[in-house]
Amino acid sequence: MSIRIGNVGIDTNDLPRATAFWQAVTGYQLASSDASGNYLEDPAKAGVGLWVQLVPEPATGKNRLHLDLFAADRAAEVARIRGLGATEVRAFDGWTVLADPDGNQFCVVAA
Repeated sequence: MSIRIGNVGIDTNDLPRATAFWQAVTGYQLASSDASGNYLEDPAKAGVGLWVQLVPEPATGKNRLHLDLFAADRAAEVARIRGLGATEVRAFDGWTVLADPDGNQFCVVAA
């Protein structure tokens, strides 16, 4: 098969805030930008890109697609990301569900 995931889109109502949050979480750099969103990429070009997209409607309910971020020290990363503005939704044995400032849920998983 000749298909691969190139980007993952993240909706936001506050583009500067969301871009800064996801840059701080991932260490990704701003690769391109326009009025509709910002494209963030892995500086090593090893990971998929993130498209932080400005949308007019607020988030409602749980998102049906989310990111799983793998971390060697899950507790330290959860604390760091919470310090960046995420909220903890629920902790499980081996992973923690967080929500970004727009309410988009994602997981931090013990690697």
